[in-house]
Amino acid sequence: MTTHAQTPREEPRTPTPTLPPRLFAPPGVYSPQYDTKLLARALCREAVDSGTSVLDLGTGSGALAVTAARLGTRVTAVDVSWRAVLTARLNVLLAGESVTVRHGDLTTAVPERSYDLIVSNPPYVPSPSARLPRRGAARAWDGGPGGRAIVDRVCDAAPGALRPGGVLLMVHSGLCGAQASLDRLTSLGMDAEVIERAYIPFGPVLRSRRAWLRRQGLLSDDAIFEELVVIRAERR
Repeated sequence: MTTHAQTPREEPRTPTPTLPPRLFAPPGVYSPQYDTKLLARALCREAVDSGTSVLDLGTGSGALAVTAARLGTRVTAVDVSWRAVLTARLNVLLAGESVTVRHGDLTTAVPERSYDLIVSNPPYVPSPSARLPRRGAARAWDGGPGGRAIVDRVCDAAPGALRPGGVLLMVHSGLCGAQASLDRLTSLGMDAEVIERAYIPFGPVLRSRRAWLRRQGLLSDDAIFEELVVIRAERR
């Protein structure tokens, strides 16, 4: 089986600072990290204005929602965790921006609505249990044995929530398969490509699961870096 997260072909690049300088992230809510910054950088390269409607799926602390609002867009943010919803609302208030933050499971929170741009940093870390956690910190990163339990759902939901020509920007680990995301989005009528790759040292979660990931064939024995990808998919 092909393994991932090999020695990087390039050094991680430091994204241009785009995230809000003040963000509150209590225990149980994902604190913005390199993947958030990578996605924020991609978001800032999109041609957006005050007429652009943005949906942030799985907003967590609200970092990406606030970033989008600072670009002048009209933003709706969604999360299945009430703690994340309340945290995002607080961070929106602290940032002095206008964002609608709703509680719900992906696009079910915004039925019959369509958007110009969707951003998502879903849980994507492969985890031993097929049952996803319903509470606690791991809820923000556990993605099931292949890491794709939520990633696939975002891929499936995006076309129906995007206007023609609308764009999905999603970040996830190479461990759960960039090509699988591209193939899935293409099959759903999207033109998809990887627009960013970065290689970062393993964090605490991957270090704690290194032996299990090796047994699953997801890591080589000498792997010390995780690949992150940002996928851009445009609805035809």
